[in-house]
Amino acid sequence: MAEPAKPTACLVLADGTVFYGKGFGATGQTVAELCFNTAMTGYQEIMTDPSYAGQIVTFTFPHIGNTGVTPEDDETADPVAAGMVVKWDPTAPSNWRSTERLEPWLEKRGRIGIGGIDTRRLTRAIRQQGAPHVALAHDPEGNFDVEALVAAARGFAGLEGRDLAKEVTCAQSYRWDEMRWAWPDGFPRQTDSKYKVVAIDYGAKRNILRCLASAGCDVTVLPATATAEDVLALNPDGVFLSNGPGDPAATGAYAVPMIQEVLEHDMPVFGICLGHQMLALALGAKTVKMSHGHHGANHPVKDRDTGKVEITSMNHGFTVDAQSLPEGVRETHVSLFDGSNCGIAVDGKPVFSVQYHPEASPGPMDSTYLFDRFAEAMSARSKTPA
Repeated sequence: MAEPAKPTACLVLADGTVFYGKGFGATGQTVAELCFNTAMTGYQEIMTDPSYAGQIVTFTFPHIGNTGVTPEDDETADPVAAGMVVKWDPTAPSNWRSTERLEPWLEKRGRIGIGGIDTRRLTRAIRQQGAPHVALAHDPEGNFDVEALVAAARGFAGLEGRDLAKEVTCAQSYRWDEMRWAWPDGFPRQTDSKYKVVAIDYGAKRNILRCLASAGCDVTVLPATATAEDVLALNPDGVFLSNGPGDPAATGAYAVPMIQEVLEHDMPVFGICLGHQMLALALGAKTVKMSHGHHGANHPVKDRDTGKVEITSMNHGFTVDAQSLPEGVRETHVSLFDGSNCGIAVDGKPVFSVQYHPEASPGPMDSTYLFDRFAEAMSARSKTPA
């Protein structure tokens, strides 16, 4: 009888638990926080979402690799998630849009994958104990110093107190005019914009910018450290606050004063994910670290104004403390999974934000109307007499 194949990768939790499997992608090792994502599609968008900086993603859906990869689906230039954990080895791609297999794509971009893992067991551990700090190693020879990997996992600084937005934001400002993908032409260009929007890049996904362009916006993207003077100098009709990674309280050290000054000018403001948390902090609320966060494309959210339930895409490890919302700021959306805050709005002003991802990349499109709501707010402001 042939001997079983030697493991070529291992995942080590800070508590000493070890998972052995088959490595793919880049070799070497990395340390990060471990989370799980329940989406059934969109592994490429997930791996390239800047909000996953400092995290390794466990995919609960087993069929990873079956659609290959294509440059059109990158949310940013390269994968930002530190690695991926899957149940089965990546399968051969079977999709007309595929240009490459997942494994070499990861290898060329320095990201480690491990297959053959009991992802149900791992996900239960994350849910019960919180998102652990882990070390992930891939060695084709199967040589692992487990004690050193445990020490590396325990030495990981974690995400609390870390400003990761500075690490994933753009280096300089740029214009964006690409709209949402449409058959058969791909990504059309915005040639008839109606509103000037400044988007603050805390780790913006390309499909969010495309949704803004598709809503009629002429988008100028500024780095996360942009000042209110930088924003107002462009004379925008509205300001957008993007998604992003890390501890919102750390990013808020420089983002909150900028947002507070912009709010004094009574222009429409729309935030998503980290941008939602930044807006909440600027309005006087607080944020807290979640046990294991929300990561997936099947999260039910209730609109408290209409009673409507939307199925949404989420990716966040921190949340706004709804109990800390000041007077004049109301909770508009709430998670039906755990009751956590998923949206706020300022009474009497066109200022609102949501915790989830209405651009649906990947995920359901129940909430894309929010981009139109932002556009309508800018339209209404432009018609208001000075």
